[in-house]
Amino acid sequence: MGLADLSGLAYPWDTLTPYAERARAHPRGVVDLSIGTPVDPTPAVVRDALAAASDAHGYPTTHGTPALREAVSGWFARRRGVPALDPDAVLPTVGSKELVGLLPSLLRLGPGDVVVHPRTAYPTYDVGARLAGATPLATDDVDEWAGRADVRLVWVNSPSNPTGRVLDAAHLARVVAAAREIGAVVASDECYAELAWAEPYASQGVPSLLDPAVSGGSHDGLLVTYSLSKQSSMAGYRAAFVAGDPALVADLLATRKHLGMIVPAPVQAAMVAALSDDAHVAAQRAVYARRREVLVAALGDAGLQVDHSEAGLYLWSRPAGDDGGDCWRTVSDLADLGILVGPGAFYGPAGAGHVRVALTATDERVHEAAARLSGA
Repeated sequence: MGLADLSGLAYPWDTLTPYAERARAHPRGVVDLSIGTPVDPTPAVVRDALAAASDAHGYPTTHGTPALREAVSGWFARRRGVPALDPDAVLPTVGSKELVGLLPSLLRLGPGDVVVHPRTAYPTYDVGARLAGATPLATDDVDEWAGRADVRLVWVNSPSNPTGRVLDAAHLARVVAAAREIGAVVASDECYAELAWAEPYASQGVPSLLDPAVSGGSHDGLLVTYSLSKQSSMAGYRAAFVAGDPALVADLLATRKHLGMIVPAPVQAAMVAALSDDAHVAAQRAVYARRREVLVAALGDAGLQVDHSEAGLYLWSRPAGDDGGDCWRTVSDLADLGILVGPGAFYGPAGAGHVRVALTATDERVHEAAARLSGA
C-alpha cells in the first residue's frame, strides 16, 4: 500500500463526534478524557528560556545546538540510566509523531520490507509503514518475526500508549538480540518514561532501549524517540528528539537537512531549559499522580477495572470481569454521563474491549468525572 492508498483512511478520532456531542449536552458539561493533551501551564523556566531566545533572525541548525545535544545526553545519564551518550548521536525533531510516522521512509524502506509494531498501538506506527510502501506487522511475540530477513524495522513502545504497559529490560534485550541477528533497526518510543506509577518502575525507572543492560553497551542499530510534551507540558512547542546509533542519526540528519525539517531556535533553547530542570517534572508528575488516584477509584466504583497502566497518562479500562467487551458500548455509556473517552478499537483489534481514559483534565474536571462515575 502506498501514499495513494492512505488518502482514503479516515482519521479515527473523527468517528467520536456523535459521542462528543452527546457528552457536551450533559447539564454539568463535558469531561473530555479522550485525548492526552496537557492542560497545565508550561513551566516558567521553559517559557522564560523561549522568550530569551526569541530574537531568532538566523536559521537554526538541523542537528540542534551543542547545548541542546549536551542537555539530552546529560538527561539520559541522569534520568534514564544511559551513560556516555554521544551528543552527536542526538537529533531534535518536530514533535515525536513526525519521527514515528516518517521513520520508515527516512530509512528508505519500501515494498517487500516489514515494519513490526505492537499489537495494541498508536495508529501512526502502522500508517508510517504504509506511507513508505512497507508492510506493517502487529505483534508482541518476538518469535513471530525473529529470523525473518524481510523485517527491517522493529518498533517498541514502553511505556505503551494506550495500555501503559512497561517492557522490562530482559524483554527489550531479547528484541535487540533478535533484531541484530537479521540486521533490523529497533526504534523505541519512550515518551511516557518519566510517568511511572507501579513498582519497580516508580522507584527504579522505566528501562530504556539504550540502557547497557538492554543494549549490551552498544547503540548500534538502536534509536530512541522522546517528547517533552507530557513531562513538561510542552505539546504546543513540538519539542522532541531522537537519539542512539551515531551512524543512523547521521543518516537521518543528512536527509532532514535536505527536507528542511528543523526545530525552531527558540524551541531548542526552551528544550535545554526543560531538560536541565528536574523540579518541574517532579511537580507535574505529582499532579498526574493525584488525578490518577481519583480516577482509578472512581472507575472501580463504576464497575470498570484498569489493566496494565503501570506508567503513562492513561488508564486502560474495561468492564470488570468482561474479557470480550465492546469498547463502543463503554464509550456510549460514559458519554451519557458526559464523559468522553478513547475507544480501544482505535489502537487495533486487540484493544477492542477497552477504553483509554486520559489523566489530562483539570483537577475540577477530574473530580467532576469521579462524582459522576461513583454515582453511576
